[in-house]
Amino acid sequence: MAAKIKKGDTVVVLAGRDKGKSGEVIKMIPDSGRVLVRGVNVVKRHTRQTQQTEAGIISKELSIDVSNVAIADPKDGKATRVGFKTTDDGRKVRVAKRSGDLIDG
Repeated sequence: MAAKIKKGDTVVVLAGRDKGKSGEVIKMIPDSGRVLVRGVNVVKRHTRQTQQTEAGIISKELSIDVSNVAIADPKDGKATRVGFKTTDDGRKVRVAKRSGDLIDG
């Protein structure tokens, strides 16, 4: 099965406290159906000092469920569903249902 959302895609958050925000997908976690988005679901963590890290309060992104994000349309940046098309040379590409634009380059 081809993935509808991939690492590097720009997505829009549909639900939760960050609803309406958009960001780039940093990491996909397919076995749990979650996704890490840059600048979304940011929390502060108090960390103890270790040999690698300093002590202090750090901000980091937590994962959100993949059902709460949608691909941003390349044309206007609004949330869209994803369809698939095969090109003339036989490649399977993702297409934005909203505008019909190609999502893959």
